[in-house]
Amino acid sequence: MPATPAAKPAKSPMQKAMDKLGLRRDIDLALHLPLRYEDETRIIGLQDARDGQTVQIEATVTNNEVTFRPRRQLLVTVQDGHETCTLRFFHFYASLQKVLAVGARVRIRGEVRGGFLGWTMVHPVVHAASGELPSALTPVYPTSAGLPQAYLRKAVAGAMARVDLSDTITQELLDGVGRERQWSLRQALVFLHHPTPDVALATLEDHSHPAWQRLKLEELLAQQLSQLHAKRTREALRSPVLQPLPGGLRDRLLKALPFTLTGAQQRVGVEIAGDLCRDVPMHRLLQGDVGSGKTVVAALAAAICIDSGYQCALMAPTEILAEQHFRKLIGWLEPLGITTAWLTGSQKTRERRAMLELITSGQAMLVIGTHAVIQDKVVFRNLALAIIDEQHRFGVAQRLALRSKMAPDAAGAARQREPHLLMMSATPIPRTLAMSYYA
Repeated sequence: MPATPAAKPAKSPMQKAMDKLGLRRDIDLALHLPLRYEDETRIIGLQDARDGQTVQIEATVTNNEVTFRPRRQLLVTVQDGHETCTLRFFHFYASLQKVLAVGARVRIRGEVRGGFLGWTMVHPVVHAASGELPSALTPVYPTSAGLPQAYLRKAVAGAMARVDLSDTITQELLDGVGRERQWSLRQALVFLHHPTPDVALATLEDHSHPAWQRLKLEELLAQQLSQLHAKRTREALRSPVLQPLPGGLRDRLLKALPFTLTGAQQRVGVEIAGDLCRDVPMHRLLQGDVGSGKTVVAALAAAICIDSGYQCALMAPTEILAEQHFRKLIGWLEPLGITTAWLTGSQKTRERRAMLELITSGQAMLVIGTHAVIQDKVVFRNLALAIIDEQHRFGVAQRLALRSKMAPDAAGAARQREPHLLMMSATPIPRTLAMSYYA
């Protein structure tokens, strides 16, 4: 009788909380950097505190009582040898009452407030006053419900002791970016997890400290390498060669247009045509304000695709925008004998079935629509150019889904072929700008 595989042990609530934060490996914990820091390296007397300041004091508990007016709360009075302070807790456990027993010596950290009754702290952090003060700032990490800071700090410390933080950047490269950044990766991470109390907190908060600069260098290099790898992977793929025919659809469209192209439209049109005539997939972002004429540039690219005997798809994020493109393009291309299909989620079944048949048969050379274009039931005969308008409003998976509509070649190698991609945007949001900057 075959042995039954042992069941995997159930994860604890804290392990589930760690998984939720993506903290599964030692390197994940090592790169889980603090949001802010608390200074527990020094003790301040109450006589030196300022109203609203966050301080750490060491004091003796002189009174401890639970009151019920105006609501249930724990009131504790402490004395640091010079002045007294009232600690107020609205949520507390018996363990806290035990730590704050009368006569106990405790360290208290919190925001002090002055008033008629003297200094007050609401829900401060309390520890027994034992041992030496820490020599570094205490990190406060991003966390989630059920994952206390103490557990997270211990997990990070354990990961830092185990993880391999060997430098991947050569010393020559570090020398080339400035002396202030010549920290090793381990030095930078150790410092950021436990910075010394003499460091200016502003340089940690605005990430201008040399340790932060070292990590930024690592991150930017990794970004560049990953983009270069993706570019080389993409260049290993193949796309159909699309070339305009002399006197073909593109030239006829130019003659039929009731206006003359601007210099910028002509320039980007030539650049796109140059990309399409290569067998490497085009990945081009067409940036232009509303009304600058991106649609006519897209129409010219579609004409080159159709001239070469392939289908073109244009996807827009909303039905209104898709319909605007449909009406404009059908007005330009239908008189030239081009059949255009229209796909949206609100179509009736009969109309949708008819459009799907036109697309599958290849009779519809241009397909315009919303997200309906990337649904599984949509099968292109020979898609070679995908145009995405307002590309920032689509997710990465949605853009990839349109690219995956490329039909397999004669040998059935669908994975080695993908359509040319033209993305359009009138909104230079940070992600769009990043796509341009990082290629």
